[in-house]
Amino acid sequence: MRASPVLAELATYPFSRLEDAKRKVRERGIELIDFGIGDPQEPTAPFIREALAAAITESSSYPLSAGLPELRAAIAGWTERRFGRALDPATQVVPTYGSKEAIFSFAFATVDVASGKDTVVVTEPGYPVQERGARFAGARVLRLPLLEANGFLPDLDAIPAAEWQRISLFWVNYPSNPTGATAPLAFYERLAALAREHDFLLCSDEAYSELWFDAPSVSALQIADPTGPGARPLQNIVVFNTLSKRSSMTGYRSGFIAGDAEVLEAMRLFRPSIGTAPQEFVQRASVAAWSDEAHVEEARARYAAKRAVLLPALERAGLHVAASEATFYLWVAVPAGHTSESFAEKLLEGGLVLTPGSYLGPSGEGYVRFALVPTLERCERAASILGDLL
Repeated sequence: MRASPVLAELATYPFSRLEDAKRKVRERGIELIDFGIGDPQEPTAPFIREALAAAITESSSYPLSAGLPELRAAIAGWTERRFGRALDPATQVVPTYGSKEAIFSFAFATVDVASGKDTVVVTEPGYPVQERGARFAGARVLRLPLLEANGFLPDLDAIPAAEWQRISLFWVNYPSNPTGATAPLAFYERLAALAREHDFLLCSDEAYSELWFDAPSVSALQIADPTGPGARPLQNIVVFNTLSKRSSMTGYRSGFIAGDAEVLEAMRLFRPSIGTAPQEFVQRASVAAWSDEAHVEEARARYAAKRAVLLPALERAGLHVAASEATFYLWVAVPAGHTSESFAEKLLEGGLVLTPGSYLGPSGEGYVRFALVPTLERCERAASILGDLL
């Protein structure tokens, strides 16, 4: 059987390699504390589960791709409370089946390679789905490194002038997976101005927007609207968010796209073809989740407690935490004499599962990622193990 050449070229999804390594160590009887995969283990709040159960009916039908009006209204209400951005639920919000499928498929609906706008910009190290979706859609991919020296922001001045005219989508992800860094509003404002000047879409993946420690993260939704003839709210801006991390609902698969109404209209036309909308009972649970902040504050406190246990342990071990302003990730520089993979292997032998930074892009070499998903007690155990291993 012949496979897509893109599929063959992309080869093994990197986390599959991590799973294989974990299995081999576990088979030797070593107990693992898994900081490798960013899948929250925190319980989903009872009121969300109750809302889901109450919405399960005797019979069911296909969910409409546009999503329930109540869910679109709940999302718009949340963006206004959180970011001061009033959205029209009818034209500027599309509920999605989590954010992964929406991010992957977005290039299929928005990139016109034949027009010469054939390039999708992604940052690395980063979430690989943005690049993979672009490649399968036939787009050319331009990778921008995220370097500690630049605060893990892409260097916009390093992009050659000729490239700007070819860009169709420009992906950013803040708070950042994997670095834990945040971006200032001034960065978004500058990128939005470039998007309008060169007619590309600023695509902001904000899956971790609600997991911050010292100060709330900003959103591309806070960018000031342009003025003048033809200007429209959130022109050339599209934001992706999800309940997966905010509300510990990874298995529910519920998120949204919001922003420029012209782009959202294209998504409403496209999405019935792929049939991806959350089940109605999940949408009802999502209405409850977007309407409450108390459970999110509790989640932030739990992640902060885990961070407070591990940061001193890493410091005592002589390891440099390069960034941890937000998300539930710690981005840690590996010690001299190690690659990111060899250092992860060393800690794996002691029972600690980390993600090598090189799995997430060439510029991730020299770092490992801790995902603060184990329980507080297991984080305390890991802090003790670090002292023994290093």
